[in-house]
Amino acid sequence: MHHMRKASVRDLRYRFREVEDLLREGEEIQITKRKRVIARLIPAKPAVRGRRPDFLRRLKKLYRGKPLKVSGAELVSRERDRD
Repeated sequence: MHHMRKASVRDLRYRFREVEDLLREGEEIQITKRKRVIARLIPAKPAVRGRRPDFLRRLKKLYRGKPLKVSGAELVSRERDRD
């Protein structure tokens, strides 16, 4: 494999890990067969992570700063005592 901007069909078959590494680095690779370009491999766009809801803001809006009468630990303790 030469400079690796181009890879032959044979390179894909026998040296795919090297080609894959370049794709992960963002390189575009031209696939050649008999020294003619037959295809282009373009790296996939990175997956966009979805935004997580702002739970703290939701709680503040829901309870408006009012303290809870019973703590979470107390609720769990009461549930365990029932069984």
